[in-house]
Amino acid sequence: MSATIHRLGSRPEPSLEPLLGLVAHDMNMVNAVILDRMRSDIPLIPELAGHLIAGGGKRMRPMLTLASAQLLGFTGTRHHGLAAAVEFIHTATLLHDDVVDSSDLRRGRRTANIIWGNPASVLVGDFLFSRSFELMVESGSLKALKVLSNASAVIAEGEVNQLTAVRRLDLSEQRYLDIIGAKTAALFAAACRIAAIVAERPETEEAALDAYGRNLGIAFQLVDDAIDYVSDATTMGKDAGDDFREGKMTLPVILAYARGDEAARGFWKEAIAGRRVADEDFAEAVRLVQASRAVDDTLARARHYGQRAIDALGGFANGAAKDAMVEAVEFAVARAY
Repeated sequence: MSATIHRLGSRPEPSLEPLLGLVAHDMNMVNAVILDRMRSDIPLIPELAGHLIAGGGKRMRPMLTLASAQLLGFTGTRHHGLAAAVEFIHTATLLHDDVVDSSDLRRGRRTANIIWGNPASVLVGDFLFSRSFELMVESGSLKALKVLSNASAVIAEGEVNQLTAVRRLDLSEQRYLDIIGAKTAALFAAACRIAAIVAERPETEEAALDAYGRNLGIAFQLVDDAIDYVSDATTMGKDAGDDFREGKMTLPVILAYARGDEAARGFWKEAIAGRRVADEDFAEAVRLVQASRAVDDTLARARHYGQRAIDALGGFANGAAKDAMVEAVEFAVARAY
């Protein structure tokens, strides 16, 4: 075992290529499971699900399951079905989220709810959730089933928590972190942890992989929320300013509002209430967020959680898997630059 210290930002241009290469063979097996379990006698189901699954996503969560298994030296195949279950959970939540948020774009393409309607998107999301639970049961691990089913419940709680926090200027930073810890980080954590479960590794290694995934997930969401105010639809995979127009109190807005003068606070009150949502209003929001250094500080927090994710791998042996997982964190944080 090694306690080598890796510092975030040590690579000038981090990439997901090492992770993609590491898990390529296993990912082919996972993709085969995904395609098989998307099948249905109802043509709309594979058509709609396939639109999102084939829509250019990196499948980072199942890749982390596979990479974690390699980190542990696991050579079996039980984790393939669980990795597919992770992707189905993620895809189902995206389908439901786009309905809740009335989103038009996902990864630069029209969302399923825009093409097929809200009822179809919700029901196909339910279908994918059901398929994910079938795969969990087939893994033969009651513990893996418990971890992933709990993550599914936590994700739903996080989404409801976020829904009740929309247009709430009094949202605290802690509640915001609770929300992203549930709606995003919980699945990252579970995706990594289940590898240790199927590999029958000690609880300490389960906990370390859970910490890696959880901190990576928080960093990932912090970066997403920051680049909504510095990027465009090509980078974001959605319309820039979506969070602003939906009245979501992400960390850049929480910080900008707290630091604003009377005029800035007046703007935010109008904007978050939904009365200032034109393009020029979003441009003003971007100006205020950047002038208050809210984006900079959001990204600084992302780097903090990214470093915590890297530190969680400190007790594992050095090698290609560990290097790829470290670089995955660096890539997740560097997306904003």
